[in-house]
Amino acid sequence: MKRIYFVAIPIVITIIAVLYMTTPHESKSNELTPQMLVQNGSPMLGDPNAKVTIVEFGDYQCTYCHLFHQNTKDALLQQYVDTGKVNFVFRDYPLNGPDSVFAADAAYCAGDQGKYWQYHDELYKNWGGEKTGWVNQKSLDTFATTVGLDLSTFDKCLSDNKYEQKVLDNQKFGNTIGIDGTPSFVVFNSKDITKIVGAQPLSVFQQVIDKFQTS
Repeated sequence: MKRIYFVAIPIVITIIAVLYMTTPHESKSNELTPQMLVQNGSPMLGDPNAKVTIVEFGDYQCTYCHLFHQNTKDALLQQYVDTGKVNFVFRDYPLNGPDSVFAADAAYCAGDQGKYWQYHDELYKNWGGEKTGWVNQKSLDTFATTVGLDLSTFDKCLSDNKYEQKVLDNQKFGNTIGIDGTPSFVVFNSKDITKIVGAQPLSVFQQVIDKFQTS
C-alpha cells in the first residue's frame, strides 16, 4: 500500500453518509464534528486542547496496522503528541473478523484497569499475522499478565463481551464516513480534515500536521 490518499473537507460541511437504514438506496445527511470523530474510541493520548487531532481506525490483525505501529507510531507520538501539538485516538475497524473484535474487546477490558494503551501496544508487539489464530484466550491472558492486569477481572470482562458492541459500533461509524481499509487516519483541526490511508511514513503525517498547525 504505497499510494497516498488525501481527502480534505471543511469540518463544518455536511457530509453524506450512506447508511442503508430503511431502503438500499436511502442516504442520510450528517454533520461531521470533532466530537463525533473521537467519541467511543480509546483514551486520548496527548493534550486534549492540542490544535490537531489524529484518529486512527485500525485492526489488531491488520498487516499494515502492525507496520505503522512498528515503523511510525513511536516517532509520531514523540514528535507531536508528547510535545502537546497533537492528540491521538484509536478507533476499531475489525475487518479481519471475530478475532479482531476479540482483541479490541480485550484492549478495552485492560482499559478498565487503566492500561488500555499498554495492552494495545502489547497486541501489536506480538502480532502474528492475519487470521492465523494468534488471538485467543490464552494469548490474551498472557498479554494481560505481561502488562500487570488482574487476570480474574480481565477474564470476567472478556467472558461478558463487555465491549463487543462498542467495537462493532466503531466499525459501523467508520463505514458511514468512508473508512474502507486499515489503517486509516482522520487528521483534523477546527477548520479542516484530511484522510490518510495506509502505513505511511512519518513524513506524510508531518506534511499534514505542519500545514494544520499554521491554518
